[in-house]
Amino acid sequence: MKENKAGKLSRRDFLRVAGLGSATLVAVACAAPGAAPAGGSQPAAGKITLKVQANPKEEKPVLDAFKSKHPDVDVEYLSITGIDHEEVASKILSMVAAGNIIDLGYAATEATQLYAGQSLAQALDDFVQRDVKDMQDYFSEVHPSLIEAMMYEGSLYELPHDFNAANMYYNTKLFQDAGIDAPKPDWSHDDFLEIAKKITKKGADGKTEVFGYGWTNRLWGSWMPWIFVNGGNLFTEDKAPGGDWLWNQFYKDDPAAKGRSGGWRWMTPKANDPANVEALEFVVMMTKEGIAPAAELGGGQSLQGFFADNKLGMTPAGGFWAGGLHNAGFKKGSFDVQLFPKWKNQRHQFGTGGHFMFSQAKNKDMAWEYVKFRESKQGMQLWYDNAGIVTTPARRSLLNDKAFAESGPEHWPVFYDTLDKHP
Repeated sequence: MKENKAGKLSRRDFLRVAGLGSATLVAVACAAPGAAPAGGSQPAAGKITLKVQANPKEEKPVLDAFKSKHPDVDVEYLSITGIDHEEVASKILSMVAAGNIIDLGYAATEATQLYAGQSLAQALDDFVQRDVKDMQDYFSEVHPSLIEAMMYEGSLYELPHDFNAANMYYNTKLFQDAGIDAPKPDWSHDDFLEIAKKITKKGADGKTEVFGYGWTNRLWGSWMPWIFVNGGNLFTEDKAPGGDWLWNQFYKDDPAAKGRSGGWRWMTPKANDPANVEALEFVVMMTKEGIAPAAELGGGQSLQGFFADNKLGMTPAGGFWAGGLHNAGFKKGSFDVQLFPKWKNQRHQFGTGGHFMFSQAKNKDMAWEYVKFRESKQGMQLWYDNAGIVTTPARRSLLNDKAFAESGPEHWPVFYDTLDKHP
């Protein structure tokens, strides 16, 4: 994708990303983010309808509670799904290009950079500073790593609702059958490979029947965790200036916020960095030697099947896999999780997600009220009580024994430990 002097997509590239044909002529109006008013929310007279990207079944308790506070508001939910975040973003960009603007979209870290960079998303700075009391409660529970990931060029564009880090899930039965103890938090790259080889079982024909490790061919939880722990990255890491308005107000006494910035910049590619090549060669080696099955595109459904049939020992995934395995019938104790193994470092890959406000949204004040309530402790608790632990809560207090009482895994504190100990 080419970058122009302004650092934004050309119109041609925008349409290509949006999945539109080159012959399609569409006028795209990208308004600059507007400022929030200085006073409280003043919704227009009469009924307001918010258009929100979300799953209506998961959102229902949140909506019911929100409408009790705002009875003159209706919410129209749009369920926009895809095999990964890239496909979802392409669908949203297609809607924008066709002139179908919604109030709130849902985006993970990488799409947040896209929407903010194209002035499609509304900066939340003024809203946050207007409602300091409510926001102090929110930020007191959310790790600064998640907040920084949702910033772009000094401004905040999303309140993180959830996150997932690439931790290591393992099949406890296969570990026990092989006489392997549960891995410790500081286990190494060599420890991992030794365990993976012990678990791998091949038949008389030389074909693997039980795999020690599995990975998917995608950016998240694939070869990227190995690139990170090997000290690499696909882009040179840089940080934007700014953000002091947030860090000094809400995180002034938090040592984890020291050195935070106005958001990440990913400007210079370095895909062929020796650390990246070494990490990819390591993952490919495991596939060639039958330690790992052939990699597939997608979200890992095949790996979940291998895991369920006790044919897979380990795979990288976030908190979402705990809920997914539980929903697939895994009994508590049949799987567990640990930090990703250390190589040159133990720096974890993670991503976070939340609702962003379109810069062209018609009802920004009420859209903010919805976001603020949804990410309040009450709103987030309602969402997770209804949807279950299908992803990791951004609020620290919601990640507790009660949350994993049914599904496990035993070492669920690993999820937030990833942020606390290996930012």
